[in-house]
Amino acid sequence: MPQGKVALVTGASRSVGKGIALGLGSDDWTVYCTARGPVGSDGPLDATAAAVTERGGTGIAVQCDHREDDQIEALFDRIAAEQDGRLDLLVNNVWAAPRGFHGFTEKFWQRPITDWNSLVDVGLRAHYVASVHAAKLMVAQGSGLIANTSSFGSRGYLHSVLYGMAKAGLDKMAADMAVELAGTGVSTLSLWPGLLRNEMIVASGLKEYAGFSFEKAESPEFLGRVMVALANDTRIGELSGSTIVTAEAGVHYGITDENGNVPESHRSAFGGGPVFGADDPFGALLPPTE
Repeated sequence: MPQGKVALVTGASRSVGKGIALGLGSDDWTVYCTARGPVGSDGPLDATAAAVTERGGTGIAVQCDHREDDQIEALFDRIAAEQDGRLDLLVNNVWAAPRGFHGFTEKFWQRPITDWNSLVDVGLRAHYVASVHAAKLMVAQGSGLIANTSSFGSRGYLHSVLYGMAKAGLDKMAADMAVELAGTGVSTLSLWPGLLRNEMIVASGLKEYAGFSFEKAESPEFLGRVMVALANDTRIGELSGSTIVTAEAGVHYGITDENGNVPESHRSAFGGGPVFGADDPFGALLPPTE
């Protein structure tokens, strides 16, 4: 019989997905970790699953191309079969960048239309497909959380037109799913991480981006600790449908990053209030943590 809580983290081979998977592993979760890369080759996805297990959880690596609906369906069928239909958390994090995304300066009319295939088909549609399958399991059990990794690009210009469109879609999706999930015990959230200090940034040696210092940036493992706190909060249903700034959630739950760093919220730099939810969701809806 399955024991403990069960999560699926998509796009978990590196960066945010890996950090969230590791955080859940440290809290004894069973974590299904997906990516396009192969399983059984000692690659990045295998490494994530192994690290989850080393942390005290159970890491399960599953190769899945989230552009393919049948592969997503097979993934959820496997989880249902292996966990007696149980799924407590879905983290929609899989993402794909079009060629040159991290360095191009062209405007949207100068870019290939196929940018849509990465930024919207993978970055939005695949999350919707996964959410449909997750909701079927969660509604049946009467509990669960669906969380989207979104971005401040929902509120202000960031990277490209299609990037912002996809992230805004994730926020709206969480908000509207919350309406239809009301009363089922299943909650939804969209998360806005700030500047991220992931493997690529550390390797690059960059000190700042767009005026923001990486000294106060969030590590992937900080996001993992925040995700654990949100998933374990028995009153998280009061925030269902909201966009959550992860730095602000960290303050609320008393979570610090490496070396005691307290990441800074970028809310004001992107126009102030939320897309969906309260201006101060934790102060308005949840009691202070002890």
